[in-house]
Amino acid sequence: MGALSHIRVLDLSRVLAAPFATQILGDLGAEVIKIEKPGEGDETRAFGPPFLKDRNGERGDATYFLTANRNKKSVAIDFAKPEGAALVRKLARRAHVVVENFKTGTLTKYGLDYEALKGENPALIYCSLTGFGHTGPYKDKAGYDYLIQGMGGLMSITGLPDGAPGAEPMKVGVAISDLVTGLYTANAIQAALIHQARTGEGQAIDMALFDCQVAGLANQAMNYLSGGMVPGRMGNAHPNIVPYQVFATSDGHLILAIANDGQFRRFCKAAGLENLSSDPRYATNAERVGHREALVSLLTPVFTTRSNVEWIAALEAANVPCGPINRVDQVFADPQAQARGLTVSMPHAGSGKLDLVASPLRLEKTPPEYRYAPPLLGQHTGEILSEILGLGANEVAALQKAQIVALR
Repeated sequence: MGALSHIRVLDLSRVLAAPFATQILGDLGAEVIKIEKPGEGDETRAFGPPFLKDRNGERGDATYFLTANRNKKSVAIDFAKPEGAALVRKLARRAHVVVENFKTGTLTKYGLDYEALKGENPALIYCSLTGFGHTGPYKDKAGYDYLIQGMGGLMSITGLPDGAPGAEPMKVGVAISDLVTGLYTANAIQAALIHQARTGEGQAIDMALFDCQVAGLANQAMNYLSGGMVPGRMGNAHPNIVPYQVFATSDGHLILAIANDGQFRRFCKAAGLENLSSDPRYATNAERVGHREALVSLLTPVFTTRSNVEWIAALEAANVPCGPINRVDQVFADPQAQARGLTVSMPHAGSGKLDLVASPLRLEKTPPEYRYAPPLLGQHTGEILSEILGLGANEVAALQKAQIVALR
C-alpha cells in the first residue's frame, strides 16, 4: 500500500507541470481524480504526432499525454456550467488536496477558488500552479515552459558561446521548467499534508514556473549573486570545473567529467599526459579554470586518437568519470536501465498495453504503485459520480443528456 493511499487529490490541471506533480502523488498511492472538459480533455491528448492507436487501428491520445497521467481517474465534467461546477465543489468537499493551473482568478467565477472551497472544507490543501504566481506585475500573464526557460535565465546559459558558428540561446530538449516545477509542487503538497495531519489545517499553495526555474539556476545563480559574474553560454563546458565537457573521439563523442584534482591526475596518467598534472597551470581546478582554453586545446587532439570504447575502458579502469552520449533508444536498451526497471508495462483501455517510463522512486516499505494506465477521456465519470457522490444511474444519465458530464 502506498504511503499516500489515504489521500484523495482532485486534479483540475492540464498539460505538464501540475499533472506531473499529481502523477507523483498517484504513484505514491494517492487517489487522483482528474477533471477534464467533455469532448476535449487535457490539451496534451492532442499534442502529436505520435499518437496511440486503439485495438482497431484508430488514432487515440497523443503519447505526450502518457507522460504525466498515470494512476489517475478521468472524470469529464463541464464546470463552466453551474451544474458542473456544483459537482466539482462536491468532490472538493471530499478531497484532501485540490490542484489547479488556470490563470490567476479564472476559477473564481465558477466558485472553485480557494476562498470558496475552504469554506466548505477548512482542511483543504489548495495548490495553484501558474506561470508567475499570484503576486507581482506578471501575475496575470500566461506562462509556458519555453517562455519561462527564456525569462528565467536558462536559455541565456544554454547553447554555444557567442562567436561560435550557429550560436544562439537554446532551450533544453525537454520542458525542464515544467518538470522542475512539478517536482517542487509535489514536495510542497506533501509538506502541507504533514501539516494537515498534525493540525487539521488546510492551506493555499502558490507555485510559479518562474520561481522554480530561477531556483533551478543553482550554481549559475550563485555565480552572479555571490560571485558578481553574469554567466553566459558555454556550450558543453562547465563554468566552475575543467575539464568537464564533451570531447570528440575517433568514432563519436565522449563526456569527461573530472570533478577534483585527484581525478585529473588519474586521467593524465591514463591518457599518457603525466606532464600536465604536474604543470602548475593545471595542477588545481582553480588553475585549470583560469587556463581553460589552453588545456582544452591540448586535450582535444588527444581524444581523437582512440575510439569511444577504448577511452571508456581506459578511463573507467583508472576510476575517471566518463561516459557516452546515448540516443533515447540506447538509453532504454542500456543494461543499467534494464536492471533498474526503468520501464513498466500496463494494461490500457484503448490500446491494450502501454510501455511507460517507471517512477525513479525506490522506497523499501512503500514503493510506487502502478494501478492505472493513463485514462481515456471520461473513463471513470460514472464510477466517481456513483461511488463518491452517490448519484444514481438516472441522475448520471440526466447529467449526460444535459451535456454536463460525459461518459466513456
